[in-house]
Amino acid sequence: MTPINKILLVVAGPTAVGKTDLCINLAKKFNTSIISSDSRQFFREMNVGTAKPGTEDLKKVPHFFIDNKSIHDPYDVKAFEKDALHLIGNLFIDQDLLVMTGGSGLYIDAVVDGLDEMPETDQQIREELNLKYRNGGLPELQNRLLDLDPEYFQQVDLNNPQRLIRALEVCLSTGKPFSRFRKKSKKSRPFRTLKIALSRDREELYARIDQRMDEMIRNGLFEEAAQLYPYRELNALQTVGYKEIFGYLDREYDREEAIRLLKRNSRRYAKRQLTWLRRDPDYVWFHPQSYTEIQSWILAQISR
Repeated sequence: MTPINKILLVVAGPTAVGKTDLCINLAKKFNTSIISSDSRQFFREMNVGTAKPGTEDLKKVPHFFIDNKSIHDPYDVKAFEKDALHLIGNLFIDQDLLVMTGGSGLYIDAVVDGLDEMPETDQQIREELNLKYRNGGLPELQNRLLDLDPEYFQQVDLNNPQRLIRALEVCLSTGKPFSRFRKKSKKSRPFRTLKIALSRDREELYARIDQRMDEMIRNGLFEEAAQLYPYRELNALQTVGYKEIFGYLDREYDREEAIRLLKRNSRRYAKRQLTWLRRDPDYVWFHPQSYTEIQSWILAQISR
């Protein structure tokens, strides 16, 4: 294939929907590699709580961007965009189709469409905002953003402290709303992109999420979170699956309540992931077990 006919196959979907098995089967079918765009699976210290592919799964096909960073390494979506595009360019030398998968919609969009150029921000402002978050929680950040940028307030995931802090640091560093810098202009890429999104009935998906959480707990999620507790202020750990246990370790509630929050917040996270994906009309939706149908669709797109 010529460079413009190289294909990046994006397989996205909410947590616990069944991306891993499908992507491994597709990668084996097309004799290719899997690029993870899951922003939580980058970090080698976070294992149980991020549902990384198991050791045997990782042996079946080459995987990239899993366990490639430490929670102590500064890493964000802009850095991922650069690293992923560099890797994709190298892999396309020998491969015509690559699979990129994950539940982090922003990270997928960064690779496929590019990110808006943002102004430099003041590191001290970021540190002050992190302190406000530690002392006042999400409401402190939410109220400040509503005041400084009501337009972006209506669009952002209000339960994501990193997104709130990023927007606020731009507002405070520039004196202008964060939304003013979001041009949403797509960048051209030297490859074609095919987008698949996976979904299940809500009751089925939520049952799978609860089941996965029970399995994580049996596999040592509370123990893993306890080991990471001294580093709980790091950005990498401001995520569902760890924050709820940190609250338990801070004696804000008991273990039973922590488990309830783990399941509830994981379901809410899945709902936000689906909302993000549904705003993009380029995604073609499938049930994750519709392998034959998915494969036929991919082959039809390749032949176009």
